[in-house]
Amino acid sequence: MDWTGRVLELRIDAVGHGGVFVARSEGRVVLVRRALPGERVRARVTEDKGGSFCRAEATDVLEAAPDRVADACPAARGGAGCCDFSHIAPGAQRRFKEEVLAEQLARIARLPLRAPVTPLPVVAPGARPEDAGDAGAVEGWRSRIRLSVDDAGRAGYRRYRGSEVVADLRCPQQIPRALDGLQDTVWRTGAELAVAVDDDGRRHVVEIAPPPLTRAAHRRAGRRGASARRAARSQRRAEHIVEGGGSAVQRVDGREWRLAPTGFWQVHTAAAQAYSDLVRAWSGLRGGDTAWDLYGGAGVFAAAMASQVGDAGRVEVVESSSQSVRDGRDALADLGAVRFHHKRVGHALEEFAGAAPAPDTVVLDPPRAGAGREVIGALAATPVARIVHVGCDPASFARDLGLYCEAGFRVEELAAFDGFPMTHHFESFALLVR
Repeated sequence: MDWTGRVLELRIDAVGHGGVFVARSEGRVVLVRRALPGERVRARVTEDKGGSFCRAEATDVLEAAPDRVADACPAARGGAGCCDFSHIAPGAQRRFKEEVLAEQLARIARLPLRAPVTPLPVVAPGARPEDAGDAGAVEGWRSRIRLSVDDAGRAGYRRYRGSEVVADLRCPQQIPRALDGLQDTVWRTGAELAVAVDDDGRRHVVEIAPPPLTRAAHRRAGRRGASARRAARSQRRAEHIVEGGGSAVQRVDGREWRLAPTGFWQVHTAAAQAYSDLVRAWSGLRGGDTAWDLYGGAGVFAAAMASQVGDAGRVEVVESSSQSVRDGRDALADLGAVRFHHKRVGHALEEFAGAAPAPDTVVLDPPRAGAGREVIGALAATPVARIVHVGCDPASFARDLGLYCEAGFRVEELAAFDGFPMTHHFESFALLVR
């Protein structure tokens, strides 16, 4: 059975995980992009691997839902994967994310929990936090962007679920003028561009050399080809600074970090401060306590916790990126309580086992795949009574919360933030205690 290319008339039932909406046709589930619950649409099937479901894109809206608005993203209308919620009213975007989180927690973790998805204010680069715009703005919030370059040397976004480049930079997520002039330059074929606008309002543009793909990997289609291309892109590649400098200035609580424009930092202008404030509020730390900050990056959460434990306490930061460790050590050099460990979290936990003092609080912000059974099992084997767990994917977040509950923890607090407006992504936080 292959419905690829077939046009279906569908009634959309509900929101699904991953920026799609769920419909049914002839006993099969159809995952439809750019639709809304309650709508009647025509949709063209774009991907069908057989089995119980296929994927489709809405082409005509026959009966529109009240939450549909004029699509704000030309690049997404052209097929780019940047904005899958740009046709949805802002409040409804957050409501759908709340529904996805609740569904994943109920189905995967058997936890009947809900949390509102809180909007974040947009803070213009160089502005004071108190001058932030109204919370809930869905445009002009993104401070770090990664672009790809097509065979003609044009910069753009990757096509949704594809490797083709859509050479259209008119995405409203970006800070105003962040991409000005980049469409007028012919870039190196196959390269990537990292663009960062820092907290001083300075733009940094870095051209990253094309990934070292073999000819076979270039030709290979399907999942194996995609995996080969992702692996090649993750390798260290030559970088050329086109504009700005080698360090972008970022601030949280008045403390300054100087980071590579290609390095990790929260892309929403208000996210790092908001998330740090929540970790501080939930940590329960006091003077002299010990905290572990796992997958700690450049130490934003560590800085917040160090202010609580004081010089008599300890904050152990574990991070696998050598660049983040260097940046964090530089930024937090004055905090004697903080120690960075350049290790994978699993290896660090093996070394920490039995070491004194044991943690009073653990904060972990794992990658999209989550922490998993091994890491959570190792934490459960410690006497820690308080864990703050962060997740950027609701499915892996729900799985991890289920593992904590199996190990004797319970969810005391749950929160979520709309750190990625106009997309299906959001950030989830849980406070677990035992």
